[in-house]
Amino acid sequence: MVGNFEKQTGQPHKGQIIITAQFKQNTYLLVKLSKQESKLTLICAKQKVYRFSLRLIFDIFTPQIIQMKNTALTKTHEALGAKMVPFAGYNMPVSYEGVNIEHETVRKGVGVFDVSHMGEFLVGGPKALDLIQKVTSNDASKLTIGKAQYSCLPNETGGIVDDLIVYKIKEEQYLLVVNASNIDKDWEHISKYNKEFGADLRNISDGYSLLAIQGPKAVEAMQSLTSIDLSAIKFYSFEVADFGGVEHVIISATGYTGSGGFEIYCKNEEVQQIWDKVFEAGTSYNIKPIGLAARDTLRLEMGYCLYGNDINDNTSPLEAGLLWITKFNKDFVNSEFLAKQKEEGVTKKLVAFELDEKGIPRHDYDIVDATGNKIGVVTSGTMSPSMGKGIGLGYVPTAISQIGDKIYIQIRKNAVPATIVKLPFYKA
Repeated sequence: MVGNFEKQTGQPHKGQIIITAQFKQNTYLLVKLSKQESKLTLICAKQKVYRFSLRLIFDIFTPQIIQMKNTALTKTHEALGAKMVPFAGYNMPVSYEGVNIEHETVRKGVGVFDVSHMGEFLVGGPKALDLIQKVTSNDASKLTIGKAQYSCLPNETGGIVDDLIVYKIKEEQYLLVVNASNIDKDWEHISKYNKEFGADLRNISDGYSLLAIQGPKAVEAMQSLTSIDLSAIKFYSFEVADFGGVEHVIISATGYTGSGGFEIYCKNEEVQQIWDKVFEAGTSYNIKPIGLAARDTLRLEMGYCLYGNDINDNTSPLEAGLLWITKFNKDFVNSEFLAKQKEEGVTKKLVAFELDEKGIPRHDYDIVDATGNKIGVVTSGTMSPSMGKGIGLGYVPTAISQIGDKIYIQIRKNAVPATIVKLPFYKA
């Protein structure tokens, strides 16, 4: 909601109130002043103003103070000693043993993520495909039963509402898997366009769980849990089968790590049994639970976009390098604008870069040229656990976006040289 409040200066100001919380007899408002503002402002009723990053605010306001949703496995994570943090409205495990250990586990062995915070929409009926074709950029008519497709939801102004995966479950039934932070926004967006089509649209997010079993040993470790041949499931394909003693589970050869493996969709009341069976089967493979921090370093090494960082309501699919999932052989939301953008070219592009010297690029760091002029911004960055060097993604002018071009990342007072490279950073 949007609320009026007074800053420390006493001047009225308008902003988006994210959270209202009581803490030590004071009322606090967590406020986003503008869409462009990357930091949030914490305002006390006594008109003290505190400016922190979102992560620091959540370190102050623990999930016990700000009510977060739990997944069906929250108590299991806590019992395993996971560090829990608020993420997209959920109390989620960010790490267990540490990012580097968990990262290496997925790259070389097998690890399990609880990503049950993700959203799931069922679209059914004779008009299901028509609706999906209208709201997504990829061509869902190419999907056959048992296939999945990466896509995005373009908005009316040239940006991206969200990126998602579309599954064809059976004739006239599809599953859309969306980002947790965008569930409500996506639902509103798709529902708006469904007024034209009247498809059967159901939000089943609160009733389903999602486990990502990832790593090169995932197939071998998990084969004993199902009657189907896991090695026969091709990338971006899935089977509805038994798994861990549970019937009618979606076993999907998808993931956000680049190391192979599966994603398992099941009902909330089934996930604990599956989790337990997965860890029993994986004991001899040294299977480990993996947190969201390692999920981020793994996806970044592959150059996968993160919504809210690398893509958002203001970045077009073409700027973000997502032309490959933008098909102009059909009419979809804002397709005319994007077709014109393709014809005329874009003025900025999302590029991947590696630092030439020591340093760690971070989200929102400036990208500058050789003379120190700002030319862009880092959208995602980290120290690659697999490569031992700083890597990142960011938007730069198209004229400086070619492989091998030199840019500089402003890390505190130093402009650290970097080279634009081809993705993925790491070849699993």
